[in-house]
Amino acid sequence: MLTLITVLVLLLFVALMLYRGASLGATTLGIGIVLAASTGVRLLDTEPGVGSGIVWGIFFLLALVLNVRPLRRGLISKPALKAFRKVMPEMSDTEREALEAGTVWWEGELFSGRPDWDKLVGAPAGKLSEEEQAFLDGPVNELCAMLDEWRITHEWADLPHEAWDFIKRNGFFAMIIPKAYGGLEFSALAQSEVLSRVAGHSPTAASIIAVPNSLGPGELLEKYGTQEQKDHYLPRLAKGDEIPCFGLTGPRNGSDAASLTDSGIVCKGQWQGEEIVGIRLNWQKRYITLAPVATVLGLAFRLYDPEHLLGETEDHGITAALIPTDLPGVSTGRRHFPLNIPFQNGPTEGEDVFIPLDYIIGGPKMAGQGWRMLMECLSAGRAISLPSNTTGAALAGIASTGAYARVRRQFGMPIGRFEGIEEVLARMGGLGWTMDAARRVTAAAIDQGEEPPVAGAILKYHVTEMARIVGNDAMDVQAGKGICMGPRNTLARGYQSIPIAITVEGANILTRNMIIFGQGAIRCHPWVLPQIHATREQDQAKAVRDYDQALFGHLGFTMGNAVRALWLGITRGRGTAAPEGPTRRYYQHLSRFSAAFGLMADFSMLTLGGSLKKRERISARLGDMLSYMYLASMVLKRYEDLGRPKEDLPFVEWACRDLIYKLQEQLHGLLRNFPGKLTPRLLRALVFPRGRSFSSPSDALGHAIAKRLISDHPSRDRLTEIVYRSDKNSAIAVLERALGMAERFEPLDRRVREAVREGRITHATTADQYRQAGELDILDQEELEFMLRYDEMVSEIIAVDDFEGEELAVNPLPGIPAHGTGRDG
Repeated sequence: MLTLITVLVLLLFVALMLYRGASLGATTLGIGIVLAASTGVRLLDTEPGVGSGIVWGIFFLLALVLNVRPLRRGLISKPALKAFRKVMPEMSDTEREALEAGTVWWEGELFSGRPDWDKLVGAPAGKLSEEEQAFLDGPVNELCAMLDEWRITHEWADLPHEAWDFIKRNGFFAMIIPKAYGGLEFSALAQSEVLSRVAGHSPTAASIIAVPNSLGPGELLEKYGTQEQKDHYLPRLAKGDEIPCFGLTGPRNGSDAASLTDSGIVCKGQWQGEEIVGIRLNWQKRYITLAPVATVLGLAFRLYDPEHLLGETEDHGITAALIPTDLPGVSTGRRHFPLNIPFQNGPTEGEDVFIPLDYIIGGPKMAGQGWRMLMECLSAGRAISLPSNTTGAALAGIASTGAYARVRRQFGMPIGRFEGIEEVLARMGGLGWTMDAARRVTAAAIDQGEEPPVAGAILKYHVTEMARIVGNDAMDVQAGKGICMGPRNTLARGYQSIPIAITVEGANILTRNMIIFGQGAIRCHPWVLPQIHATREQDQAKAVRDYDQALFGHLGFTMGNAVRALWLGITRGRGTAAPEGPTRRYYQHLSRFSAAFGLMADFSMLTLGGSLKKRERISARLGDMLSYMYLASMVLKRYEDLGRPKEDLPFVEWACRDLIYKLQEQLHGLLRNFPGKLTPRLLRALVFPRGRSFSSPSDALGHAIAKRLISDHPSRDRLTEIVYRSDKNSAIAVLERALGMAERFEPLDRRVREAVREGRITHATTADQYRQAGELDILDQEELEFMLRYDEMVSEIIAVDDFEGEELAVNPLPGIPAHGTGRDG
């Protein structure tokens, strides 16, 4: 009996130490104390016997091997390092540079199995400066007032001249350029706000503005350019005297961007009448935004030096250079036409283009550093441009659809009060809240110095996919109004543009299946990257020391997550540290799933090894788990930053329930499809000891959200505050006015409907029924005038455009420019 008690005490003690993440030394000491206490009890009772001696012998042997580091390294870590080197998959320089780019932020905490919520909640909330807010309220609104998306897309195939000039003069291309060079030097949050507002009004303009402020010559120059390059180009880019683009994608390298075949050969050639050492370039690029009108092209190519004019290296690898587009051999000007959204996008080609070595961004010393430069720039930019553009479009769709669902009536009531429409509106509102929280909170983290590539990949995939759902839902609600193109349509161009965001900056299928977890597993895991670094260490003694620390740290991490996953699965997260308040349980559920995720990630890497790169469905499910935890964290953080407004709680709860439910189901799907039989059963017992328990959002939550979206409500205003409404005659502004009048309209309309049912008012047009109600004193004169005014407004809202046949002819993308920009424009 005493032996059984001792074993149970030891197991509980070890589990407690693993749960708390205690060190190996502390755990060993504690086990020794428990054994000593047990032996002391035995001595008081009877002789300890042979069994106690064997137990002590085993304990001392294991304690010696595991805690005396030179012994442990020789017996365990050195052979393990040798074995790990054999099974570790090959990693190219481009893969390594991509993995090591940027920083690890909150996604690292989620990978740890024990997220520190105080760290997230205590992070500074994003806030615009007075200058940034003034720009949003001034030039951004002025630009939106110039943009008629119907004419841009249907007639001109470009922005109007005055819009291009306004964009250049007011620094829309210079938001990331320092003030010292004439730029705006805006925060990441300010960039996100500008793009979100413009995108909700004009997807064409937002696409044009996004590129110079994302992956482009401006950012590359600011971070890596020589002083001479910065002094020459940055002021010209800031003023709009230069229009930049960046060429990476080619006909045979899309998602596999690192396999580009465009080449530059170091050689001697003529430049301005002198023979110099330079680079002869040949390239073919496509899908390059702003290429048709660019004056300076940032170009990614592979640099070769067959004559060794730069040194011993022959293949320098991917390099980035700046190419004036008026050089002999450069061909630009032709355009692609992406889904009827005519932002300037097209191919660029170069044939035997000779440039000086000084045209390499950063000068000759940066030859071969292009891929690292690109990955480091993408780390932050990917979390801003596309998530902001698609969030802005989605929020505009939510604003217009919520109002439309209130003023559009069928069967005598607003369609927004039918449960089927409520379900759709709830999904739109919950996803909109998630998207907006994710892009705002992540932008604030970037402003604090983070450059999180994994978070950027999460936002790029999930926010653009949520925009696809919101777009489909908005179309379902607005129905015929949504599908009939014309100046009155507020949805169609944004709806058409969504697949563009899905495709660019890394196709979404690639991002989900390979990048989020593939990069996250190595960057965010506390011990995997140190283990990989140890395999590359040339000093064998240091390699063994480093690997020893990483190996035993990793083992403790895995066993700790196993214990945490089991206990938190039993308690369903209760007892874990979390902020007090109405959302406390969501924090605790995320802590529980964080431990389960860490355990599943380790077992996936351990079981599948290098083949995990090819098991994309497993990688995708792990990536989804990490993503849903990250997005739910952003929702909770945004709620804290807003001061926990009670009226917004249904949005927060819907979003958290939706995300955590999806997280649970992806974990379930991973276990169902995990290779082997025994391992997934063991893992299921650890992570689902009480089965699946988390439910999706309730109908009551959905009703609360829908009710807010079809009302003039503070929560609706907060969610859609970025939407452009300054033009009082715009479709959205008219919808908003009608929404504000609906509360007064409905009780008056009920009086009229009752009189119709009683036969006092004849069936006629709505306006005539109101006039009859006035004659019968059912409505007084002021009420009658209000009802007629409201009816006229609704008639305009539900109207759709129609055309003569010749009016439907689309401008077939005339020469450059169609209405807007040339180099001389």
